Amino acid sequence: MSKPADLEPALTSTQPPEWTGAVWIGDVDIEAEMPDTLALACSDGYTRARLLVRRGMDPLGFVELPISGFGLDTGELIDAVRTLEVVDPGPVPARSAAQPPITVVICTRDRIDHLRGALSSVLAVEYPDFEVVVVDNASPTDATQTYVRSLNDPRVRVVSEPVAGLSRARNTGLRAARHSIVAFTDDDVAVDAKWLSSIARGFGRDVRVTCVSGIVPSGEIRTHAQAYFDRRVGWASSVTPRIYDLAHPPADVPLFPFQVGMYGTGANFAVRRSRMFDLGGFDEALGVGSPTNGGEDLDMFFRVLMAGDKLVYEPAAIVWHRHRADSDALAVQARGYGLGLGAWLTTVATNRRAATLAARVAVRRLGSAIRLSAKMSKVASPPDDLAADLPEGIGRMELLSIAKGPGALRRSRREGRRRQPLLEVSREPVLD
Repeated sequence: MSKPADLEPALTSTQPPEWTGAVWIGDVDIEAEMPDTLALACSDGYTRARLLVRRGMDPLGFVELPISGFGLDTGELIDAVRTLEVVDPGPVPARSAAQPPITVVICTRDRIDHLRGALSSVLAVEYPDFEVVVVDNASPTDATQTYVRSLNDPRVRVVSEPVAGLSRARNTGLRAARHSIVAFTDDDVAVDAKWLSSIARGFGRDVRVTCVSGIVPSGEIRTHAQAYFDRRVGWASSVTPRIYDLAHPPADVPLFPFQVGMYGTGANFAVRRSRMFDLGGFDEALGVGSPTNGGEDLDMFFRVLMAGDKLVYEPAAIVWHRHRADSDALAVQARGYGLGLGAWLTTVATNRRAATLAARVAVRRLGSAIRLSAKMSKVASPPDDLAADLPEGIGRMELLSIAKGPGALRRSRREGRRRQPLLEVSREPVLD
């Protein structure tokens, strides 16, 4: 019998870990045959490993283990897996086996080094029929277009969106898509080989599903900044599939449908193209590249639910994310998250139906709202073991930026960025 291959890291890096608490990250299928010691590729300098444990394509949870030499003790791994609280997701409908053609959209702006890795992982996906649309968003050079065309891959094409803004770019991707399901991811990720199969399964869970999101685990924790971000976000907080429906509020989500962070994030979600045109597309005033610098994904998740459609969280759809590695980039991101959230909350407050629902939920769940606000404040503050190596006041910076969201939204609107731009355009794919 041949020696099993080393476990590969979720994301490769040419740079070593910067601190003793750095964590090697990868995944393992618990049903696969394993030797007594699991060798870890590229683990030099790491003393601990985090594994996403899977059974086939389904994630069961995360375990952390000490690295001995260059590997993990399989017995310790199995013991750790036994401690996971595995939830039976129930039967998957037969229709979820369908594998419709899918368009993958990656929006980027002159980040070839990032795009190269993300695109490579997408093209390695195990799925019978998909295309990739790279949206080159207001790039000052033609490097992205040159690179994508140099691939000479019939599955990949590049289109241009000259006006800066992630929502503008996402809408351009929707217009260019040839298929009825459109999956979005970022240029700083690596998608799992079963990503699109899992996305398709999510749409098969119910005929009224308009949006499917997936899990977005940290793919690299080699710096203090990445460790903070890993603890800060909840994109990988659950491995249980869920169907969200406005008509049936979940008992364990007290502020539903306003707890938008539970639904997913822009690095990993898919939509039905036709319904996006019905809803008018992404709000151009939200998202990176606009004055609000974020919030377009939260806004779309919320609008899907408010339209009476269903949103599925499908954790088997896995996208590994490379968080900002240095403090300056982290500070920019924290401010952007705060601005985006504040801007999105402003759109809620200025919509009569949404604001009325928010008031009813707040009155009924006042205690939950207070506890959630306190939890958000606590999570935003860096823990003691990281605080000294992060920008001073990083948690306060994000919270204060929320208050600036309304002003940022007004600036976006003054620039002519529209709320529902796709209501005014043809649904026929636009080819570049």
